Amino acid sequence: MRIDFTKMHGLGNDFAVFDTPAGTRPFSTEQLRRLADRHTGIGFDQALILEPPRRDGTAVFYRIFNADGIEVEQCGNGARCIGALLASRGLAKDGAVTMDSPAGLIRARTRPSGAVSVDMGPVRLDPRALPFEAPAQAERYRLEVGAETLEIGAVSIGNPHAVLVVESVDSAPVARLGPVIEGHARFPNRVNVGFMQVVDRAHIRLRVHERGAGETLACGTGACAAVAVGRLWGLLEPTVTVMTRGGELSVSWAGPDESIWLTGPAEIAFEGHIEIS
Repeated sequence: MRIDFTKMHGLGNDFAVFDTPAGTRPFSTEQLRRLADRHTGIGFDQALILEPPRRDGTAVFYRIFNADGIEVEQCGNGARCIGALLASRGLAKDGAVTMDSPAGLIRARTRPSGAVSVDMGPVRLDPRALPFEAPAQAERYRLEVGAETLEIGAVSIGNPHAVLVVESVDSAPVARLGPVIEGHARFPNRVNVGFMQVVDRAHIRLRVHERGAGETLACGTGACAAVAVGRLWGLLEPTVTVMTRGGELSVSWAGPDESIWLTGPAEIAFEGHIEIS
């Protein structure tokens, strides 16, 4: 069976976008893992599966699968790439389009500059929303990792995130702590792990170990989570430039109960097709 795809990326956080019939999953977990391989497959951080809309007023329903083949709830840079792709197909009125996902409705707008903004909805602060095992909601949590006790923020941007503040992202123990925190017993569905360096109140540097993908060049929901935690801890202004290894994102969040907005570039790299038996 021949399946067409579009290869896209947002600051190097890359995706293979597939159009599929409603209610189908064209790939097995093992097939997705093989396709994600950068030497023998297409190579991607996530696969984005587009289906016909399920709700009135939406242009598409999308699903997200990490490079390990496991389905996840949300992807900020992926949502921006889908918004850009739909706009290129003429499905965005005045650059705006509403999309549906496992985490709910997402509004996207393509700016005259070509940047794409997405409304990721309110930040979920209740630990049950991640889920995260904690006796009560708090701005800061202590997490035991081996012999270390870490201080983290834990929020959901439609998917679960743990955020640590570090002195420098250059020396942050991403490779060591990322996988351990991802699989920590207090996160039953695993977690994305952000390492945030506060440069000043309007700028942060960020590295993210993504659940099921490892460290990526940029993570949209990770950027949102880091800014949300920084705002809750009194470290950041409402609009923050997030400097990732792949480039700059902008995140705006007025505070609890308000939507968090993510803005940055989204590009089509190439189009192709694969044969699946």
